[in-house]
Amino acid sequence: MATQGAATSDFIKNLGRMYGTYTGGFLAFIILLAVLEQVGVPNKILGYLFVFFTLAVYAIIGVMTRTAEVSEYYVAGRRVPAFYNGMATGADWMSAASFVGMAGTLFLLGYDGLAWVLGWTGGFVLVSILIGPYLRKFGAYTVPDFLSFRYGGNFARFLGVIVLVACSFTYVTAQIYGTGIIASRFLGMQFELAVFAGLVGILLCAMLGGMRAVTWTQIAQYIVLIIAYLTPIIILSTKNYGIPIPELTYGQAIVDITAREQQMLANGLTTAAALKPHIQPFINYSPLNFFAIIMCMMVGTASLPHILMRYFTTPSVREARQSVAWSLLFIFLLYFSAPAYAAFSKLEVYTNIIGRDLTAIRPWLFSWGELGLIQICGKNASSIDAIVAACKAIADHPGVVRLQDFVINTDVIVLSTPEIAGLPYVISGLVAAGGLAAALSTADGLLLAIANALSHDIYYKMIDPNAPTIRRLTVARALLVGVAVVAAATAATKPGDILAMVGWAFSLAMAGNFPALVMGVWWKRTTATGAICGIIAGFGLCLFYLVTTRYFPGAGVKYFGMTSLTNPLTGAPLVDIAKAMALPNAMESFPTLAHPMANKVGWFDLNNIACGLLGTPLGFAVIYIVSKLGREPSAEMQAYVDEIRKPRGRTVLEERTT
Repeated sequence: MATQGAATSDFIKNLGRMYGTYTGGFLAFIILLAVLEQVGVPNKILGYLFVFFTLAVYAIIGVMTRTAEVSEYYVAGRRVPAFYNGMATGADWMSAASFVGMAGTLFLLGYDGLAWVLGWTGGFVLVSILIGPYLRKFGAYTVPDFLSFRYGGNFARFLGVIVLVACSFTYVTAQIYGTGIIASRFLGMQFELAVFAGLVGILLCAMLGGMRAVTWTQIAQYIVLIIAYLTPIIILSTKNYGIPIPELTYGQAIVDITAREQQMLANGLTTAAALKPHIQPFINYSPLNFFAIIMCMMVGTASLPHILMRYFTTPSVREARQSVAWSLLFIFLLYFSAPAYAAFSKLEVYTNIIGRDLTAIRPWLFSWGELGLIQICGKNASSIDAIVAACKAIADHPGVVRLQDFVINTDVIVLSTPEIAGLPYVISGLVAAGGLAAALSTADGLLLAIANALSHDIYYKMIDPNAPTIRRLTVARALLVGVAVVAAATAATKPGDILAMVGWAFSLAMAGNFPALVMGVWWKRTTATGAICGIIAGFGLCLFYLVTTRYFPGAGVKYFGMTSLTNPLTGAPLVDIAKAMALPNAMESFPTLAHPMANKVGWFDLNNIACGLLGTPLGFAVIYIVSKLGREPSAEMQAYVDEIRKPRGRTVLEERTT
């Protein structure tokens, strides 16, 4: 064991040199592919090289860091330095929604898209102040571990697992969906097959080494994704404005977008109804929903099990705090750039696509059109002939692409920006590799959170407490594969868009975890009965609102008094409830998004993506009232809670590594 400890110590000391060499090697690989592109190597070959090289590196790290130790598998031996844990958290956090979806959302929503950026960034402040360091001081392997100990028994643990699986499964499905989009575009595979191809890369990282393998892989993935995200906008910023710092030229890009919007209106390339000015607030969300999304994303961030798990891996409570600060820095690098990315993308679309003759559309667009992700004149933009035919069917069409003719999926904006701007294909391949790294790193963390909860909290703690280490790890790996395959099968059905699915996960985590975690750390008087009732009430209400408004809208209107949401600009109802309820499919269950009432009904004019705003206050209220009515916790438990809040001293729950 002493030899193993010394080897680990040497490994930690050499991290800087190893990841420095890796970064240099990756940059050299990009330069090599750029040279190959110039000498005429086909784009498809370059796409394969990018995807397979990065997947191979992650797989090699996963295999090299495989482990048969419980503490290494669950919490990376609690030896990850704060700086590197911050980088791994950044990768774990910056999912396909952040990398692929967020700039696309800012592109589509303009000002209103800032709600996501503000909420997701602010969440780490709450992690640092309210939850993260205290869970590390407690010494758990999983979030349900803390709930079980603090609230005395397996029922609280079981509820914690239900919340964890509900929010993490929703989230991981979105990540695998993201890998499917990237692999189908850059490997030329059918989407349904591409989803499972991405799954192989995820499993190779997470299955063999658990949290240990995932941690060291995520650091490598962060390096890839941040280089991939910043490179195209640095090039565009330099090309358009002569300054290689996109955050400084972003303001000028906004000015140019506003000028181009006016020009398009004057030239008949758009109408006032079709144009959503980039800087006008509250076009897509009412002020209530704008601030509700900020709140749900912020509190949801502080409640997500796979993020909180990352702070279990640091050597001390102090390093857990430092780790949150490093996480914020690494996440800031991408989030501060996302509004600039959206602005540069929109400027390129308005300049290079809107107003272009239908017969002069560039071929890159057809690759996305064939996947159904770009439409022109209401039809998939799969070829010039298809586009011309679709537009000819529209009366008085001018023969050029107008803004109202062009529809692009938000998940494609980041991936297609290099092509829209006419940059070398190697930049497109680099962005795809970054998107893949973002999706894989988050999927690894989420699958691990689900599998660890099922194997550690359900199997080991509740079913077979005497299970030997080998059997525990075998069960964990088998569950990891099982959950991953189910998530991939769900993603293959193309459910919803990435950002909506992620939004649901945050609200579910917020309503289910946040009240019980915060009250458990900060109010000694919280009782087990109070916490259990609070979790059931808060999570139950949030889940009910989400499921009813999306999958049973007719029942919501008929039985639960739900009314139409309103247009944020005009205040008019989005749907005529009387007419919609008279339709033959009004009471249809699990309808498609084409259903007139799906996602368009609710209470208080609150979008279902922000359902955490209903569940969380209820959870806090129920915990407080029920705890006040019951007998206060034992003196021993109250002493434990006091101990958790002290920055120094022993870990409350001694580690069990046998």
